[in-house]
Amino acid sequence: MAATVPGQMFSRPENDGHIMTSWERFLSGDETGSDALRRLIDDSWRRCYGASVDPARHRAPEPLGEHSLHSLRDECGELLTASAPVMASARDFLSETGTVMVLTDQSGTILNLEGDMSTRGAAENVHLLSGANWSELACGTNAIGTALAVGQPVQIHSAEHYCAGIKRWSCSATVIRDPYDGSILGVVDVSGLSASYSRHSLALVVATAGRIENRLAKIEMSIRCRLLEDCVDRLSSTSADGIIVFDRRGRAIKANGRASVVLADLGLGEAAVVSDGLASLSVSWKKGGELPDEVPEWMRREWLEPVILNGEHIGAVLTLPARRSGSGAGSSKAAPPVFSCDVAEKGAFERVVGESAALLQTVGRAQQLAKSRVPVLLLGETGVGKDVFARCIHESGATRDAPFVALNCGGFSRELLTSELFGYSEGSFTGARRGGMMGKIEAADGGTLFLDEIGEMPIDLQPHFLRVLEEGEVYRLGENKPRKVNFRLIAATNRDLRKEIQAGRFRMDLFYRVAVTSINIPSLRERAGDIPLLGEHYLQRLALQHGLEPRTLSPGAIEQLRQYAWPGNIREFRNVMENMLLTSRDRVLTEDDLPLDIRSAPAGAAPDAPELPDDARNLTCLENAERDAILRAIKGCRGNMTAVARELGIAKSTVYVKLKRFGLESLVDDLRNYRQ
Repeated sequence: MAATVPGQMFSRPENDGHIMTSWERFLSGDETGSDALRRLIDDSWRRCYGASVDPARHRAPEPLGEHSLHSLRDECGELLTASAPVMASARDFLSETGTVMVLTDQSGTILNLEGDMSTRGAAENVHLLSGANWSELACGTNAIGTALAVGQPVQIHSAEHYCAGIKRWSCSATVIRDPYDGSILGVVDVSGLSASYSRHSLALVVATAGRIENRLAKIEMSIRCRLLEDCVDRLSSTSADGIIVFDRRGRAIKANGRASVVLADLGLGEAAVVSDGLASLSVSWKKGGELPDEVPEWMRREWLEPVILNGEHIGAVLTLPARRSGSGAGSSKAAPPVFSCDVAEKGAFERVVGESAALLQTVGRAQQLAKSRVPVLLLGETGVGKDVFARCIHESGATRDAPFVALNCGGFSRELLTSELFGYSEGSFTGARRGGMMGKIEAADGGTLFLDEIGEMPIDLQPHFLRVLEEGEVYRLGENKPRKVNFRLIAATNRDLRKEIQAGRFRMDLFYRVAVTSINIPSLRERAGDIPLLGEHYLQRLALQHGLEPRTLSPGAIEQLRQYAWPGNIREFRNVMENMLLTSRDRVLTEDDLPLDIRSAPAGAAPDAPELPDDARNLTCLENAERDAILRAIKGCRGNMTAVARELGIAKSTVYVKLKRFGLESLVDDLRNYRQ
């Protein structure tokens, strides 16, 4: 890269005659220089001569066709987005100056122009138009091409141009650099006929480039924040696996505390990379690709998972699996095996902890269904791990590298759920995001859409979702043009959808679309034999997370944990393990370390529901479904009426009215006695 010599940054119009003479001598082979000729110009002319650029050229090459220009602008979308408001301000600022502001890509091809259109005719004559290439190889010495060649601010006036047909012009330009790595993204230029010359033009392009680079930096920072926000759960996870987050350029930007340990366990010299700020750890992939075509020898492609938000690829997560075997160095810290079957057989389901027959049968069914793309309905109580099964099914399927998009239908109001699911166009409602928003359905195109708590989807929204499933098209709110989508649906619910259909809260036609196949995930009560293995698994993970010594459960504590009903299932079990780990100093956790409600819970099954009273035997289908729902909630919450009301989403006083109506008051009393 040539350096700018002090005092030679600006052109001097008064030297035009001398420079023209120098140009003629240069082309005739006379090496005699001139004090009027700046070193910058002399170097550029020599580059052009060596590249056989035609000095008689009168214009730039023909501009790109409309289709090619559209593709180029699409590739440079981020640069255009960042420069749009800056270029728009130039339209008024330069309107009567006889100059235009030009934006090019890194090759010198013009992407956009703004400014005084009175120069349009002259600009068209030299092909100063969108799609035209103004590199030095194409047009000889000019501000755009020479700025790209030297990587610095450049002013080229009149006779200083190498090609004869462009010597009527005066232009100033500088490169726009990527704030991420300093690479050149393009050029901003101000050009006009010779009479428009001004030293201030160079200051203007430098300031403009700075504004564009600042906007690019904000875009990059926003994307990185979204990436880290999406990955925060994985980075803070209690898993023994190492996690490294790569940005969309393939450079590592964040890792969890286990990453360096696992890298060392894998026998890699890269273990120091994580502690050194991840500076040298990177992968590379083509623009628009979700994963790299090639990875280092030590890395497996299946360890990398793209992070895609609203259909935009913003990075990737590398999961470095912890050593699972009990042999070799570091085995004392390794996570225990989670199944009796081989890891190779489990694949993505390795994260599901347990070896009971009920669980293994469920995993086997899920693995079989993962091979197809038919919709799957996951059934089970709250906290059994339906979301884990959904992700495992996705990662075991043929589209494992495609997006996995999850949405909880019970976590939004009807209006918010509609926009989250279907997306919306700009201006479709008050407060709509500028440019609109892609919905979760669209974002899952090519991959998997996981709808948790699908039974919570409002009844009037269900026909619209059914249409998407049947026709493979989605309409954004405020748009009349459908968008084609193709995704694998996995739904989950803790409700009995058949009873919801009887109650008029779920459509039968939608049920048969989402429940083509179903998987019943057993509750923790149904696989109490897994509790010792689960306890070991969580205590190891949590000890690593909190920096504590490993703990074990005493036989007495294990037996009491096995006798407990676990209404919150795995989620509740994990919380209990963390509570015991943090509140006890002993290496062996005993019955005394158990939470009070578990220690006081008697062994045995919860009482059955009483018979209906005589005055309540003639219930309608809707009332029967309502009674069953209340009964399930009472048993699940073990008689805690505040929790029952919260679970059902109704007032506590209303719950008591329903108890009397359905003859369930004695069941509540029995459950309270059962808890005591």
